[in-house]
Amino acid sequence: MTGEVELTDEQRAALRALTYSPGVAATVATRARIVLWRDEGRRKKDIALLAGVSRPTVDLWLARYAAEAATGLLDRSHAAPREQVSARIRARVLALTRSGPPGETGLTHWSSREMARFIARTEGVSVSHHWVAWVWWEHNLKPPRQGTFKLSKDPDFAAKVADIVGLYLDPPGAAVVLSLDELGRAEAR
Repeated sequence: MTGEVELTDEQRAALRALTYSPGVAATVATRARIVLWRDEGRRKKDIALLAGVSRPTVDLWLARYAAEAATGLLDRSHAAPREQVSARIRARVLALTRSGPPGETGLTHWSSREMARFIARTEGVSVSHHWVAWVWWEHNLKPPRQGTFKLSKDPDFAAKVADIVGLYLDPPGAAVVLSLDELGRAEAR
């Protein structure tokens, strides 16, 4: 565009409607005014002063209007495109969540962070733990709060249980047995 704007009566009416409409953002109304002022024959530097923008900004909006008409004056999203995770990875997360962690992980249940690390390691796809938590929420899954009892994968687990139960059933004389639950709360017996 050389900077010359020759509008039809219909285009002028549409641009004026943009400038006076209460539902139109002030920035879009200003862009419409820039085009209207140029159509009136005003100089670009004067338009820049009137609009409170730089001269290159005036050129930008005139060029956008020339290329796309009034649609070119609307705001465009500057956000990065949303990360897309394939349906295969989503299905893998859901299947792993429902079946529990594989034995080689040493985990008794999934956390969203552990799931994200496991997917990155085994599938070569990076997903955030927030995404994993969102998928769980979407499917009403709560792996850390499952109502099932999970046995430890510690090879010495049985011996440790026998020692603890033995202390409860036949404590040594004048002994105090302290136990800690998974939250670190102590209980004396």
